[in-house]
Amino acid sequence: MFNLPEKFLKPYDPTQTEPEIYKKWEESGLFNPDVSIEKNYTAADAEKFSIVLPPPNVTGTMHTGHALMLAIEDSIVRYHRMTGKKTLWIPGTDHAAIATQTKVEKILLKEEKKSRHDLGREEFLNRVNKFAQESHDTIVNQVKSMGASVDWSREAFTLDETRGHAVYTAFKQMYEEGLIYRKNRIVNWDPKGQTTISDDEIVHEETKGKLYYFKYSPDFPITIATTRPETKVGDTAVAVNPEDKRYKDLIGQTFNIDFVGVPLEIKIIGDEEVDPEFGTGAVGVTPAHSQTDYDMATRHDLPIKQVINEYAKMEVEDEELAGKKTTIAREIIIERLRNADLLEKEEEIDQNLSRAERTNAIIEPLPKLQWWINVNKEFTNKAGEETTLKNEMIKAVKSGDTEILPGRFEKTYYNWIENLRDWCISRQIWYGHRIPVWYKKDTGLNGSDATDDQIYVGTDAPEGDDWIQDEDTLDTWFSSGLWTFSTLGWPEKTDDLNTYHPTDLLETGYDIIFFWVARMILMSTYLLGEVPFKTVYLHGLVRDSQGRKISKSLGNTIDPVELNEKYGADALRMSLMVGIGPGSDANLGEDKIKAYKKFSNKIWNASRFVLENLNDYNFDKHNEISISEDDQKNLDELNTILKDVTDDVENYRLYLATEKLYHYFWHTFADKIIEESKDALNGGDVELRQSKQKMLYTILVNSLKSLHPFMPYVTEEIWGEIPKSSIKDSDILMVAKWPLK
Repeated sequence: MFNLPEKFLKPYDPTQTEPEIYKKWEESGLFNPDVSIEKNYTAADAEKFSIVLPPPNVTGTMHTGHALMLAIEDSIVRYHRMTGKKTLWIPGTDHAAIATQTKVEKILLKEEKKSRHDLGREEFLNRVNKFAQESHDTIVNQVKSMGASVDWSREAFTLDETRGHAVYTAFKQMYEEGLIYRKNRIVNWDPKGQTTISDDEIVHEETKGKLYYFKYSPDFPITIATTRPETKVGDTAVAVNPEDKRYKDLIGQTFNIDFVGVPLEIKIIGDEEVDPEFGTGAVGVTPAHSQTDYDMATRHDLPIKQVINEYAKMEVEDEELAGKKTTIAREIIIERLRNADLLEKEEEIDQNLSRAERTNAIIEPLPKLQWWINVNKEFTNKAGEETTLKNEMIKAVKSGDTEILPGRFEKTYYNWIENLRDWCISRQIWYGHRIPVWYKKDTGLNGSDATDDQIYVGTDAPEGDDWIQDEDTLDTWFSSGLWTFSTLGWPEKTDDLNTYHPTDLLETGYDIIFFWVARMILMSTYLLGEVPFKTVYLHGLVRDSQGRKISKSLGNTIDPVELNEKYGADALRMSLMVGIGPGSDANLGEDKIKAYKKFSNKIWNASRFVLENLNDYNFDKHNEISISEDDQKNLDELNTILKDVTDDVENYRLYLATEKLYHYFWHTFADKIIEESKDALNGGDVELRQSKQKMLYTILVNSLKSLHPFMPYVTEEIWGEIPKSSIKDSDILMVAKWPLK
C-alpha cells in the first residue's frame, strides 16, 4: 500500500526545496563522471560529452546573461548525463584583469582617496585578490542557485597555479616559434587606465565632429582635411593616389615648412590605399598616432614622430602647445590656422569616437614597445603543414571540425579573422599573469634596450640575481584562450585531456565570438593541433519585457538571484528558454517568469493527483499489468513527443523541446488525460482502474525524466517520492535513464 507523502498536501515551495535538492546532488558526488562510473550509473567505456563553463568574471555578481547561459548549458549537460554518456561540465572563474583592477582602483579611490601606486604592487594585489575571492564565492553560490550540475571537484580559476603554468608554457612555445615577438607598434592606449587595450575592448560612440580643410603653409601645394588638427604637428608625409592626375607630378617631393610655428618635413608619397574621391584626395600622414598611417609609413619608410604622450597631452617643442590636453591643443591650432588664413573650411560630420570600454577614456593610438602574437607568420602545425594562425582559425570552421550555431555567424567570424591584425598581448596593469620574460639589469625601462642575449623567456625565473622580470601582464584573453584544455590539465598529458578534449560544445553569447571563441580556436589548433570544441552555440542578449537592452541607466536591471527566490530557478530557466532560438535575444519580464511558476505548480498538482490514485497499485508488477487500447494510444502519443524532443535536444533546439514538453504536460496530460481518467479511477472496474494507473504512472515517470534537464528542482523533488518500479530506475532523477533510447 502506497500512501501519499504529506509534503504533497501543501503547495510546492521552491525557496525551501531548491537548496535542499542541490545539497542532495552535491553529496551524491554525481556531478563528477568518475563517481558516476564508480557507482555504476555510467559505463566506464561510455561515449563522452564534455563542455566548459564560460568563466564568469570575478568583478561582482551574476547577471541575467549568466542565468541564460547556465539554463541552456545545464539542460544540455543533464540530457547527455541521462543518456548514459560520460558527462563532464567544468566550472571556473576568470580573473578579468583590467575589469577587476579597475573596479578595485575605483573602490580604493572612493573609500581611501588612494591610488594603487600609493599602496605599491604587493599590497594592491593583496586587495585585488581579496576582492576577487569574495566575488568568486558570491558567483559560486549564484551558479548553484540556478541548479548548474558542474563538477566542482575540477573547478578552475584563470589565475590559479595550474592555469598559470599553462599560460607560461604557451607563451614560451609561441616565443620560440617566433609567433610571439616584441616591437614598437601602434597600440590602443587608454590614457585613464594607463594601459594598452585590444580592438575588442573599445566601444564606438556616434558623435558629431568637425572636418577641417587647410594647408600646412601658404606655399604648400595641397589642401588636406582632418578631424584632429592637433595631430598634424606629427605629420611626416602627405599621401595621394599614384593615379590621381592632380598630384601625380608632386609625388617624391619633400617640403620643409613652418606649420603654425612648428617645423615639419613633409614628403609627398603615392599610395594605392588613398581614395582619390574622399575629401581632397590627399591625406596627412601621422605615423605615430594612427594605425592606418603607421602601416603607410612602414611601406614608405617614413619617420615616426610622437607628439602626444600617455596622458593624452602634447609633447612638442612649442611653449604654448607643450603639456596641453589634446582638446585644448586642437583649439589653439585651429585659431593659428585661421589667423594665418590657412583654414579653408569647416564641415560638421558624423564620426565614431573610440572609447575604452572599462574607463570610458578616449583612445589615443600611440607607438609602444609591446609583446605581440603574429597571426600571419608561417609555421609548421602538428600535422606537418605550413600554415599561419589566421589560416588555422579559418580552416577549423571551413572544414566542419567546428560548427557555429546559428550558421549566420560564420560570416561574421570569417570577416573578423580576415581583418585580424597582430594581437597585442601585453598590458600595463598589475593584476594578471606577469609576462614570463626577464631582462638583464641595466637594459633600460622594462628591458627597452635589451638585446636578444639579454632576454630570457621561460616558465620559471632564470638563475642569478641580475635579472628583472617584465613589469607588464598578459591580456586576459591569452589565458582564457587556453580554457578548454588548461582546465583538463594541459600541458601535462592527463587522462582528462586524453578523454575529454576536444570538448563537444561551447555555449556562449554571440557578442564574444571575437573576444573568446576565435582566440580559443587559435590557441587550441596551434598548441594541440585540434579544435577546442565541435560545436559553438551562440545565445542572444537578455532584454527587458519591452525588448530594451538591460542597463543601469534605464533602471531595468534584473537580478536573477532575486527572481529565483521569488519564483524558483525552474521558472526562470523555462522563461529564458521556451521559444528562444540560438542567436535570438530573450525578452524577460516578471509576467513571463510568473507563468512558468504556475507551470511548476501544475506539475506538482498533477503529480499529487496521480500519486494519490496509486495507493493500491502494484509497482513490483508494473510490466505485467495489462493496458487498454485507448490507454496505450496515450502512451504512444507520449512516445512520439519524446522522439521529437530527443531530436530537438540533440540538435540544440531547446526552444522547441521546452515548448513541446510544456504543452504536452499542461494541455494533453493534465487537462485532457487526467480529466478523462477520473471516472475509471473512481469506478468499480478493477482492470480498467489498473490500466489507467499504469498509464498515468508511466506518463508521470517519463514526463519527469524528460522535463528534468530543463526544470531539475521540481522534478527531482517529486521523483524522490515516487515508488520504485521497472521504469523508476534510479533513486536520483539526475542519473535516471532518458525515457527514449
